[in-house]
Amino acid sequence: MWKTLDIHKLKSIESNSATVTMPNFMPNRLSEESSLYLRQHANNPVDWYAWGPEALAAAEAADKPLLVSIGYSACHWCHVMAHECFEDDYIAGIMNKHFICVKVDREERPDVDQIYMEAVQMIQQRGGWPLNVFCLSDGRPFFGGTYFPPEDRGQGIIPWPQMCMRIADFYKRSKNELIENADAIQKNILAGTLATSTGGASGGWTTELLSEAGQGICGNHDDQYGGFGGAPKFPPSMSLNFLGALRPLVQPGLARRIEAVSHKTLRAMAHGGLFDQFGGGFARYSVDAHWLIPHFEKMLYDNALLIEAYTRGWLDKQAPLYAAVIEETIGWLEREMTAPGGAFYAALDADSEGEEGRYYVWTPEEVDAVLGPSLAREVRAAYNITAEGNFEHGRSNPALVEADFSVREHLGEARAQLLAHRAAERVPPGKDTKISLAWNAMLIRALADAGFYLNRPEWTQRARQALDFLWDSLVTEAKGGIRLKSLYYEASGARVDGFLHDYGLLAEACLAVAAKIDWLDAGAAAIYQARAQACLDQALDSFSDPHSIGYYFTAEGAETPVARRKEWFDNATPAGNSVMLHALSGLYALTGAGRYAAELEATLPAYADYARKVAAGVAHALEAVASHRAGIAVIKFGPGVDPQALRDRLATKPWRRSFVQQSVELEAGTIQVCLGTHCHAPTEDPDAALTAF
Repeated sequence: MWKTLDIHKLKSIESNSATVTMPNFMPNRLSEESSLYLRQHANNPVDWYAWGPEALAAAEAADKPLLVSIGYSACHWCHVMAHECFEDDYIAGIMNKHFICVKVDREERPDVDQIYMEAVQMIQQRGGWPLNVFCLSDGRPFFGGTYFPPEDRGQGIIPWPQMCMRIADFYKRSKNELIENADAIQKNILAGTLATSTGGASGGWTTELLSEAGQGICGNHDDQYGGFGGAPKFPPSMSLNFLGALRPLVQPGLARRIEAVSHKTLRAMAHGGLFDQFGGGFARYSVDAHWLIPHFEKMLYDNALLIEAYTRGWLDKQAPLYAAVIEETIGWLEREMTAPGGAFYAALDADSEGEEGRYYVWTPEEVDAVLGPSLAREVRAAYNITAEGNFEHGRSNPALVEADFSVREHLGEARAQLLAHRAAERVPPGKDTKISLAWNAMLIRALADAGFYLNRPEWTQRARQALDFLWDSLVTEAKGGIRLKSLYYEASGARVDGFLHDYGLLAEACLAVAAKIDWLDAGAAAIYQARAQACLDQALDSFSDPHSIGYYFTAEGAETPVARRKEWFDNATPAGNSVMLHALSGLYALTGAGRYAAELEATLPAYADYARKVAAGVAHALEAVASHRAGIAVIKFGPGVDPQALRDRLATKPWRRSFVQQSVELEAGTIQVCLGTHCHAPTEDPDAALTAF
């Protein structure tokens, strides 16, 4: 076990202008990087390195610890610490003197972020960004934390300059103790990859665990305000999707509870300030229990997952509010996040003009000036824009308090006017224009389904366009398989070798397009099914562990800091092992290949303890298992069948993971439905074919 370092008792290094070298006012190494987050720090007086061999070699040569600072471009508190500490000449001087300082974009190097986040969570019992980690020169962490202020503010947090000086002093005086700490942390990280740490040792998987997991998640629901737990609240898309997939498998009482929980939360988020009521799209999370005030950054992955959740909710209730949320979120993506070639950008910043949320909040006077007093009065009442305000400086973040959807419809033109004014008169938040393969793949999956079920063919075609861009730009096909790159930058092209979730999510995206594209282009599904199989087969070859359960996050042979680890828990995005279960189950349903079923079943024991104890943390994996157990539908239609009429019927059914594909092997005019491993006889009656739903 690692030791808890008593930082408060460490002797501080004496440091003043005579002993700390002041930095030069020159851009540092980060000015040449592709990552927006790294370039945001290019003019810091800190002598930053990017993560890589150069930084490790410099630390070894100078016998200095590494200071690894991790964040992302849209992170509000990352900006705060940068302004307060990393832009300060005196503090930068301390950092430069005593450390080799490394900046990491967590979205560019999730492998590095995962290792150091796990270490800090061990040390501090909490994590988050900015993430600041002190390491030996070989990269092994011995201490770390999240945000540190520049001076003592009475919050019980040691100021950053004092923290840096005390760590540096400890390194000089007691380096062996830090090496012991780093050894212990490394052993714990390695242990986390083993099946014994993921439930495999405490009993096998049983289907009953799905119901137990559903009950556990529902038991944490906030029945008053929606969502799970208290503040802060994150949109629980993966939990909602699991609960929806679980409903056909459970007793009526739990099914009713799942329905109530799911729709309470979907309605609450749609009405709250987490949703951009005038511009569409969701912010990262709510700082309060009411979904009212978010951290205002908008991330592509959150919106992909939420489109998916609202599409399934719409199938369940046909609620016009859900359809509006989907349409307006996709509208925002098309309007503000579309990249040349058809993919989508990564994120919008939380801040504009140096203030968080400034772009999105309103005073009554501003609304009156745009709409005139009469219409403005209706908008202010419907969206709770008051003189007192619910945010800073008397401003209000709009939240829909009017329950009557017809009122929302009536105010559509007013919202459009306010959106136009906002775009024309305000300084927009910064945009991170990196193209993430994984995040785009998640959105492709959501768009393909939303287009099909809401009868918006342009959305499904849009999914196909984005997928073709990813394949052309980030996939290299070779005789021995394929290789993926994780990111695409418009100025520098493809970057960073793909991780497990890149292969798994691209397989899922290909399967999602293969599942619905024959509705619009009969026969095209075969292209995308073959691509999905290529992604999954390569993942099985490159990321499997021949000695234990589960798949590594990094490919065999990749340079990985500290340990080659496995990702079991979903975070803001699905875990790599969770994603693999979706790809395996989908391709097994389509191909019947026993290898895929065997891989899926072999992985399930890893989730036994987690399903009982922390089901929300593995919800994406549990959704894959529930869909597999309920029976994935493969709906094949022969020549002469109207795919639009088939779509219309499926849009009235509860959600089930489904593939709708043309088959020239069927007789003209017939439809055949297979659920799981059971296929029904072909029939010319569409309603009879779909009775299994």
